[in-house]
Amino acid sequence: MEQHWTRAKGAFAAVFTPTVFWLFAFFLIPLGIVWAYSFGQNDGLVDIAITGTFKNYARVLEPLYLLIFVKSLWFAFLTTALCLLIGFPVALAITFASEKTKSWLLLLIMLPFWTNLLIRTYALMAVLRTEGYVNWGYHWLWDRASGLMQAAGMQPLGVFTPLELLHNNFAVVFGLVYVNLPFMVLPLYAALDRLDRSYLEASLDLGAGHLRTLMRVVVPLALPGIASGILITFIPALGSYLTPDMLGGPDSQMIASIIERQFKRANDWPFGAALSFMLMYLTFAAIAIQAVLNRRAPESR
Repeated sequence: MEQHWTRAKGAFAAVFTPTVFWLFAFFLIPLGIVWAYSFGQNDGLVDIAITGTFKNYARVLEPLYLLIFVKSLWFAFLTTALCLLIGFPVALAITFASEKTKSWLLLLIMLPFWTNLLIRTYALMAVLRTEGYVNWGYHWLWDRASGLMQAAGMQPLGVFTPLELLHNNFAVVFGLVYVNLPFMVLPLYAALDRLDRSYLEASLDLGAGHLRTLMRVVVPLALPGIASGILITFIPALGSYLTPDMLGGPDSQMIASIIERQFKRANDWPFGAALSFMLMYLTFAAIAIQAVLNRRAPESR
């Protein structure tokens, strides 16, 4: 017979108390201090005076920082959309693969998590740089095509110009998709793997094609997984720092890079705290929207 937790309060407290202490001491209290800083101003080189001012939040709405916020939102939205377009077929393929193949495919999806993000980013730079593997392959194809055209008596191609794949917006989005794709695939796979396949068989038996079955049956039933994947992909992409900092150029700054500069270089902690919490408020808004959509989903069925 199972024992209710209220009858074992001592054991419950012994397990629960260290967790709560750790949460308060190393997460909520420091977070509260940074939140208080966002309502303060610098008092000398080191001290911060908490004055209750809102000028730091008003400064966030200046066109310069507002534009960076909009750009960060756009990069995060584009990254999430591309991860969804790429990740949904991948998750679908894993779902309908054999058990042995499924295990290997899941291992390949989770394998990047075993490598440090910095190392993966440097590897991506080696692929995308001017002398990287992509331009090397492109140069090889250029030379082969030019040789074939010359052999056929045609005008050969001109001087090879390498592709500019690094230190621009393309590199930032490509890197964000590369980093965040597993966060989309795994929730989608979890949702698709729980599907009742009799629905798919019934749809096909009633004359619906594979594409119509996918759009009318599979996608609606996988909406919880799609919503979860969008959320846990969008939020890390929005607050990403390392990827845009290493792969992007001067016009590819995201809000996390501006926050880092306020804390380290500009020594303007109150404004950096305000920027950080504006990012957190956007995160809370995204979570709230997902909660509302999930609450309304059963009513629409």
